[in-house]
Amino acid sequence: MKRLIAIVEDEAAIRDNYAAAFTREGYAVRAYANRREALAAFSQRLPDLAVIDISLQDEPEGGFELCRELRALSAQLPIIFLTARDSELDAVSGLRLGADDFLTKDLSLPHLLARVNALFRRIDALRHPHTPEQILRRGALTLDTERIQAQWNGQVLPLSLTELWIVHALAKHPGHVRNRQQLMDAANVVLDDDTITSHVKRIRRKFQAVEPRFDALQTVYGMGYRWVE
Repeated sequence: MKRLIAIVEDEAAIRDNYAAAFTREGYAVRAYANRREALAAFSQRLPDLAVIDISLQDEPEGGFELCRELRALSAQLPIIFLTARDSELDAVSGLRLGADDFLTKDLSLPHLLARVNALFRRIDALRHPHTPEQILRRGALTLDTERIQAQWNGQVLPLSLTELWIVHALAKHPGHVRNRQQLMDAANVVLDDDTITSHVKRIRRKFQAVEPRFDALQTVYGMGYRWVE
C-alpha cells in the first residue's frame, strides 16, 4: 500500500505542484486548502506524513494550530512545515510544537522529496533495526521500535519521531557522549545546533512531566549529550 502524504497549503498552484511531485515519487496524496478541511479529514484517517504551511487562508497561523491538533491525535506522525515564512521565531515555534522539520518554499522539489524520504527511512529503521531486538530497555526507559513508542516507568511518553530518534541514539550507548552531528547522522536528518537544542529541551520536559527529578539525559558542555542509567 502506498504511503499517504497530506499537503495543507492554501495556494492552489503551489499545492498542485507539490501534489504532482509526491505522486511522481510513488506516494498517495491528499491536498487541503485550510485547517478546518484538513482536520475533518484527519479525524477520519491520519496520513503517514503531513506537509503544512503556516498561513492558511483566513488564519495567519492556522498551520501552527493544526500542528497542535495533529500532535494531540498522534505523537509520532511525521510533520513538516513548508512555508514562505523564514524567520527564526517561526522555525523555533514550529519545532516547539512538535514538527519534525521546518523548510522554506525556496527549497527545490528534489530537496523536499529527499527530506520526506529521509523521514520515512527513519520510521523504517526504527521498526526494522539492524539487530533483532525491537525493545530497548535502559533502567526506567523502554523503547519499542516496532510500535515507535517510548515509556518511562511504564508510562507512555508523547515523543515525536525526531525526539524518539534522539533518545534512541543516546540510550543505545549509555554513557557515551554524542555530539550534535552524530545525533543528526543517527536520525538521518539535517538540523542546526539551535534546533537540536530545542528538541533536547522538549524531550527533557516530557520526561520531567512523568518524573520531575529526571536527569538521565545530560548535557556535556562543549561536547554534546549523553544518556546515563
